[in-house]
Amino acid sequence: MIQDYFKLAYRSVKQRKLRSWLTMLGIFVGIAAVVALITLSQGLQNAIASQFLKLGSDKLIVQAAGSGFGPPGTAVASPLTKKDKIAIDRTKDVDLAVGRLIRITQLEFKNEQKYTYAVSYPENSQEQDLVIEANDYQIQEGKFPEKNSPGVLIGYNLAHGFFEHDPILRDKILLQQKQFTIVGILKKSGNPQRDDTLVIPEESYRSLLGIKDDYDIIAIRIQKSADLASVADSLKKELRKSRNVEKSKEDFIIQTPQTLIATFNTILLIIEGVLIGIASISLLVGGVGIMNTMYTAVLERTKEIGLLKAIGATRREILILFLIESGMLGLLGGIIGVTLGILISKLVEFITYQIFESVLIHAEISSWLLLSALLFSFSVGIISGVLPAKQAAQLQVIDALRK
Repeated sequence: MIQDYFKLAYRSVKQRKLRSWLTMLGIFVGIAAVVALITLSQGLQNAIASQFLKLGSDKLIVQAAGSGFGPPGTAVASPLTKKDKIAIDRTKDVDLAVGRLIRITQLEFKNEQKYTYAVSYPENSQEQDLVIEANDYQIQEGKFPEKNSPGVLIGYNLAHGFFEHDPILRDKILLQQKQFTIVGILKKSGNPQRDDTLVIPEESYRSLLGIKDDYDIIAIRIQKSADLASVADSLKKELRKSRNVEKSKEDFIIQTPQTLIATFNTILLIIEGVLIGIASISLLVGGVGIMNTMYTAVLERTKEIGLLKAIGATRREILILFLIESGMLGLLGGIIGVTLGILISKLVEFITYQIFESVLIHAEISSWLLLSALLFSFSVGIISGVLPAKQAAQLQVIDALRK
């Protein structure tokens, strides 16, 4: 019996091909946008999470609380200092702490000026090992810069396409109008932050920018047997003393890979919600289109409805027939939309990889998303067809046959 409803509904949709396509337009555009956005954002979320988790479960990051956008240390009233690093070093269960500077620096190569982030490279060999491990620095050519030397290590992107003429090992480059030598080039990682970076020996960097004691960020590795949360609490106590601040008035932030992921996910969810809200307007338009089409179908098929009632069809059966037909319009629009959404997200993934060779833009396709999109589109169709279906079901046999 139920298959008969679907056969009749499919026949009706097929007979009005052009109108059916125009009706489904709003549905599949909206579904395609939602599917593409969610698959790309889910892929980005997973890629970022994996990047953060590479830090390891034994690491913490401390930075001064800022009030603006930009790298750590931007727009802070009270930056981290060497005194804070000493306080962190003496905290129980802290294995090693590394302070780093992260600033936007002017570069000049062959009379071409550019700007990028430059980070400091510590002098202590143990601290150097931690920096290399935490950032997954891998040398493609050359070596890491030596202590107090005018040598710099550049990211892959700075050596390929950043300047009109690509710099190579031992080329001279001006940083803040001071000459440095390129001693190493990093392998491509696919992470723009790492591939666009410039690594400078700490003391050379301090001399270059005129910075005495400040740090923008302090990375910490804790003892293997230590608990991350308890160490974080101990660090807060030590830093409160060092920075002379009261509890709940801290001017610093202690972050774990998990808190960084949570912060990023919150931001991504807000952006995702706004974009899906915009795409939902198309779904609303699609729903109105289905309702309009179904009202038109009731008017065109008045005699058919009368005949169906004359041979024994009940109001309930007429109602179900029209609801299935409107639901089918929504479902077909959903199927097309899901297919388009997957194709769009995969195309974006392919294009961005070809341009940036980055794994961060990745389409994460899940079965629950596809099923949810199809169920939602079917529901939109049914809801949009409720009023026209009621109108069809309430037609009187005599009045329907007269028209």
